[in-house]
Amino acid sequence: MLPAATSPTTPTPATFYADNRGWLTQWLTAKLRSAFDADDVTQDTFLRVMSGNNLAEVRDAKSFLCTIAKRVMVDRFRRNALEKAYLDVLSQLPETVMPSPELQQSQLEMLQMVDQMLDGLGGKARQAFLLSQLDNLTYAEIAQQL
Repeated sequence: MLPAATSPTTPTPATFYADNRGWLTQWLTAKLRSAFDADDVTQDTFLRVMSGNNLAEVRDAKSFLCTIAKRVMVDRFRRNALEKAYLDVLSQLPETVMPSPELQQSQLEMLQMVDQMLDGLGGKARQAFLLSQLDNLTYAEIAQQL
């Protein structure tokens, strides 16, 4: 079976990128006040766009890309805050129990995955999980609190 042909109004991923990368990077540079961070967020934004396969549905490229870029920035800020909190905890450990750099990286990646999964849960499910795992409450105690 042959792939469906794109309509003349649907840009190819390469064209969409070429047409929009410049202004998105400028917009992000103004927001983030860092050309390096803007480049990173621009690339992450286009990675999300290209993984979605929905260019045919885009009516306003700028609004579409700004929305995705804002989500990428929020994820980035959360990841940075989580990393900072983890490093703050590590800095208080005695050297004798300090995990190796490899283990630190692995633990940080695991924390980020847990954070991402928790973000996908509903409010009560997230709260129940945290009460169970962080406060060591029983199911009965969690039910009482919720």
